[in-house]
Amino acid sequence: MQSKSILLSILFSAVIISLSMVNVNLYNLPFKASFNSLDKETQKQITCLADNIYFEAAHEPLKGKKAVAFVTFNRVMSGNYADDICGVVYQKTGSVCQFSWYCESKHTNNRLTIRSTSLYNEIQQLAVNMVVNFERYEDVTNGATYYHADYVNPQWKLKKVDQIGRHIFYRSNRDQIDRNKGII
Repeated sequence: MQSKSILLSILFSAVIISLSMVNVNLYNLPFKASFNSLDKETQKQITCLADNIYFEAAHEPLKGKKAVAFVTFNRVMSGNYADDICGVVYQKTGSVCQFSWYCESKHTNNRLTIRSTSLYNEIQQLAVNMVVNFERYEDVTNGATYYHADYVNPQWKLKKVDQIGRHIFYRSNRDQIDRNKGII
């Protein structure tokens, strides 16, 4: 009889622990949204982010795609770049684009064509998820605001943060990321 009550007590404790873990996980689950469910301004910002991820990291692993998104977000939040995602993606310093694809007509001329591909649609949904769940994701770049491909060496005097896929990520000492600032 005593062994049955101990077993029942252990089982009951396991159920309580499992339920509490489910509640924690349910609380942390990402919000789900579709591109079409968002307002026009948010769709515009999502499209800018999706274009940037596509042209910078389309064939990188998921972590590499997220890293490009976080560099874009970190620039918005630093206050040293444009105030929204599109502004950051299309920002130029003089005649130099912050993201090289934007200055290359072979990429910009193909933007409408690529938007009908399955790869772009996957990246667009990733961009939706990244924006809608921004506060729930850990920054895989640790605050990086710069990156370059591993086959170039711009000789930046910045703090190297990480290498993810084919990109090397850096943080500038002047860029202080304010996680409380909105990204749109």
